[in-house]
Amino acid sequence: MMSTRVPGVILAGGQARRMGGGDKGLRPLGQGTILSHVIARLAPQVGAMAINANGDPGRFADLGLPVVADSLADYPGPLAGVLAGLDWAASIGADHIVTAAADTPFFPADLVARLQAAGDGMAHPLVLSATPDPERGINRHPTFGLWPVGLRDDLRAALQDGLRKVVLWTDAHDGRVAMFDADPFDPFFNVNTPQDLSRAQDMLEHMP
Repeated sequence: MMSTRVPGVILAGGQARRMGGGDKGLRPLGQGTILSHVIARLAPQVGAMAINANGDPGRFADLGLPVVADSLADYPGPLAGVLAGLDWAASIGADHIVTAAADTPFFPADLVARLQAAGDGMAHPLVLSATPDPERGINRHPTFGLWPVGLRDDLRAALQDGLRKVVLWTDAHDGRVAMFDADPFDPFFNVNTPQDLSRAQDMLEHMP
């Protein structure tokens, strides 16, 4: 069984076009920001933490976390953030990371334990979070996963060849899923628009 203190990487490298640009994670939510809620939820579940973000890292300086940028140009999507996290993890001697999105403030408090349980015993544990979907059966959440550092060069080559869809790469490596309940709400609800932010504020106010 792998260590429960796997490093965590918060994916904040998107361009937030539907929010008018900027960092979605730094938008106010409750007494903090969306990102502060993500950090508070992830920190007890992981060891070291880093943020994947592009541009000036100084805007995150008050968080006291390392900031790792995509190594590939032109914002090729969340897999580039995963790769940046894997490269950072390799530099600190880790063999896995868990990723969480910077715009998803209510993800499960047992995310890491459940991902690890789903991946235990695999030669290259690779697990995505998922929730039930009445039409498709399951809905995978590719920004919330357990990723092996040993596959980082394979991922780099795939991205350089033009791969952008996360599940195409995870399926090619026998990726598993960890199922989470979506009742009374999907814990992987993410803030994409101003309307989503209003909904997140309402959800926060009515949580136990």
